[in-house]
Amino acid sequence: MRRTIIDTTNLELTDKVVSIKRVTKVVKGGRNMRFTALVVVGDGNGHVGVGLGKSIEIPEAIRKGKEDAAKHLVSVALDENNSVTHDFLGKYGSSTVLLKKAPEGTGIIAGGPARVVCELAGIKNIRTKALGSTNKQNVVLATIQGLSQVKTPEEVAAKRGKSVEEIMA
Repeated sequence: MRRTIIDTTNLELTDKVVSIKRVTKVVKGGRNMRFTALVVVGDGNGHVGVGLGKSIEIPEAIRKGKEDAAKHLVSVALDENNSVTHDFLGKYGSSTVLLKKAPEGTGIIAGGPARVVCELAGIKNIRTKALGSTNKQNVVLATIQGLSQVKTPEEVAAKRGKSVEEIMA
């Protein structure tokens, strides 16, 4: 994954909890209950991150998830329609998420976990399809992975040694 260090001090991050799971560890004296919170944060302007928090109490797990997500922010390349610049497949584990560019007015056509990531990234027009496993955690991570790999036309043109007009034609 392409990770660039993003300064979070001047970003207004909003967060959404994707899932809260109760996990149990069986020990000699009985069962230890804990909670795992999957949290997505974003500024609505091309930065989004995901984090996992674990604790005995739900609010503490959510807080830890927010902190973890803020540490793992990625940049998303958006076009003039607030959509991705090109179609891409994001993969994580056995989950694959197809991210398709969409014209103005389409809105966010996505399932629950992928929708949260797209909304917080600031994407307004996109079509997605979860392929393979629909495990919430893997779908969120596949979406993040796919969005972080999307390139701008300027990056592609520079890599190929051509102008942006030649690439877009």
